[in-house]
Amino acid sequence: MKYLGLDLGSRTLGVAVSDKTGLIASNYKVIRHNEEYDRLLNEVLLLVKELEIEAIVLGFPKNMNNTIGPKGELSLNFKEELEKIVNIPVFLQDERLSTKSATDMLIQGNVSRKARKKVVDSVAATIILQTYLDRS
Repeated sequence: MKYLGLDLGSRTLGVAVSDKTGLIASNYKVIRHNEEYDRLLNEVLLLVKELEIEAIVLGFPKNMNNTIGPKGELSLNFKEELEKIVNIPVFLQDERLSTKSATDMLIQGNVSRKARKKVVDSVAATIILQTYLDRS
């Protein structure tokens, strides 16, 4: 099964994709959206069709005390809207600290600050997707 991993931020959407077997996640790209969620939903729909995606894994940012804050609510709303336009399952994956982990990985890889800003969201999406794949 081929999955699409998404890390929804306030200005960007990190995108990752799995291999056809659903075992390995790879970063794919970052989509800048500036809170244009209708356009963003359409871009995700195009990716689902183009990449022949069978399921979506959306990062679900909970607070450290396990409550759902404004960003969590945004992800829940995005999931709801996404499910209206795609005919595939959309799963939520706890994404606490995924962006920090992605940043730490890039720093350890000696990636410059400028280059990190361009890819950190897709790396975070890869971590979210790989976490989901590993537990499935």
